[in-house]
Amino acid sequence: MDRLKEKIRTEGTAIGKDIVKVDGFLNHQIDVKFLHEIGEEFARRFEGVQVDRILTVESSGIAIASCTAPYFDYPPVVFAKKAAPNTMVEGFYEEEARSFTKGTVSRLRVAKQFLRSGENVLILDDFLAYGEASLALVEMVRKAGAQVAGIGIVIEKGFQGGSDKLRARGCRVESLAVIEKIEDGEITFGGGDAGE
Repeated sequence: MDRLKEKIRTEGTAIGKDIVKVDGFLNHQIDVKFLHEIGEEFARRFEGVQVDRILTVESSGIAIASCTAPYFDYPPVVFAKKAAPNTMVEGFYEEEARSFTKGTVSRLRVAKQFLRSGENVLILDDFLAYGEASLALVEMVRKAGAQVAGIGIVIEKGFQGGSDKLRARGCRVESLAVIEKIEDGEITFGGGDAGE
């Protein structure tokens, strides 16, 4: 998605060799109009795919999923919580996910009532690096007896191998921008975003 690449180049910042800061439009301040363009692009890439529910992780994925839902006729948006609230008293699915950017391990939880057997679930997230969060969501969907309709990623760091792990699990992955390397403050995009 050329417009996304341009926003990353002009509004993003490369930090070291593996971090891209895009908090001006994606994960701190939200450019809502642009996120609707992202949602429309996900709808184009997953055209013809039945989507009964969209699943993401709090908090950065919520805006992306919410802006994408209208293009799939408003399926419910469910987000995995990183901490178990007191209100989550009934059963839930739980998986661990390591964040290499933050250096933490989270226990992701989704209440069982929000993932249903037989449904087609589209997983969306802002970044894909090593694939830990997406793999955790895939496991939850499968434990629920639902199917992964696909995985949509706004920005993939292709050099960290997450999409290979997901594809090895039989998942379709659509990344709107794939970064092949970060070097000396420069971001190089690869051809992995084949949906263009």
